[in-house]
Amino acid sequence: MSGRAATQATRALRGALSGRAAARPASGQPESAVRSAPRRRVGALLAVAVTVLAADVISKVIVVATLSGRSPVRLLGGFLTLRVTRNSGAAFSIGPSLTIVFSAIAVGVIVFILRASRRIMSLPWAVTLGLLLGGATGNLADRLLRSPGPFVGDVVDWIQVPHWPVFNIADSSIVCGGVLAVFLAMRGARLDGVHHARGDRE
Repeated sequence: MSGRAATQATRALRGALSGRAAARPASGQPESAVRSAPRRRVGALLAVAVTVLAADVISKVIVVATLSGRSPVRLLGGFLTLRVTRNSGAAFSIGPSLTIVFSAIAVGVIVFILRASRRIMSLPWAVTLGLLLGGATGNLADRLLRSPGPFVGDVVDWIQVPHWPVFNIADSSIVCGGVLAVFLAMRGARLDGVHHARGDRE
């Protein structure tokens, strides 16, 4: 997991939480409909997270089974290269000696997102947190289940583009989620959907 992306996303999320305001039902709209909004947003968050996690796990199983011990596969005229590497550090092979630290950070991010999800009413934030949750869980699964052991397992990376370290779907999801979190925070969007309430209700 990218330490910089995780840090920026966490700061953005804390800003969104600190500025939260109580959601109020629109005129003529049943209060029960407003109360159901967080459930729908949590459903969207979990759907995105499960999709990212499934794509990450399935892709890693396939590439490990088909590409291990083989020469890299070059596609799109060499722009995209598929190769299996084992990463004991964060995203893009950062900090290989801090594996257990990144495992602990991933656990903290997952717990933080799950706790924050109880207050979410914004669909953009639901998608953002879903990307972060799915990516963090995907890489954490590698650290828990792969050798050399629990919490110190190597993450499987397999995607490479020119002038960029090898990464995986979970890394991409974390980076995209981090960028979206910073963008939403800069626009003043909150988890409670204050800036998106009208569009959500429509």
